[in-house]
Amino acid sequence: MTYVISDIHGQYDLFMNLLKKIRFSDSDTLYVLGDILDRGPHPVKTLLKIMEMPNVICLVGNHELMALDCLEFLMKEITEESIKELGAENANNILSWLRNGSRATIKEFRELDDEQRNEVIEYIRNMLVYEELEVAGKKYLLVHAGLGNYYPGKDIEDYSIKELIWDRAEYDIQYYEDVYVITGHTPTQRIAGNKRPGYIYRENNHIAIDCGASHRHGRLAAICLDTGEEFYSCRQDVE
Repeated sequence: MTYVISDIHGQYDLFMNLLKKIRFSDSDTLYVLGDILDRGPHPVKTLLKIMEMPNVICLVGNHELMALDCLEFLMKEITEESIKELGAENANNILSWLRNGSRATIKEFRELDDEQRNEVIEYIRNMLVYEELEVAGKKYLLVHAGLGNYYPGKDIEDYSIKELIWDRAEYDIQYYEDVYVITGHTPTQRIAGNKRPGYIYRENNHIAIDCGASHRHGRLAAICLDTGEEFYSCRQDVE
């Protein structure tokens, strides 16, 4: 079976509970559409777990991109000299990352040894930007955020990193007739006109699966592409 989830945001317990609910096995494949890091209590613990699982394929999210800009600096001893070498651009990147919930990521990352830190950075660097699949006779495009500056006929290779990782999907536009676009990034609670906020959204060949796991009443969601079945993990499940 092929499953897709997104935007775990450090919710390790929800993630492990969701794996139990889908009965995830070595013969299955799981795609994670980015934003494993930040906000929740155990982002690096979650990422390390995923790194141990050869049948989990990760796409990069905007929070991983923000982390890449900063993690190498965190490997250095923080001194006056290293701060001087940081530069205004990198300093702004770190401040922006802090505003976006990076404290737990930084804390857990600094607890790793140098070998583990390098492995984490390398793993993030090797994350996919998008993936095209065909499962049970249906075609899917998997991407973290959406297709920014979309126009009909625009080839996927012509989209910039910003357009795929940061720009939010336009859920009122059907991008393709015969391809379902699966995205995270935008919690379904924030999709205008959504009649099922907090659950997987399916309209106009969109499948939006960020159900706000990092929010108080949110959920971590999974969809099985073979059957279309939806699965959810919430705080009540793990408390």
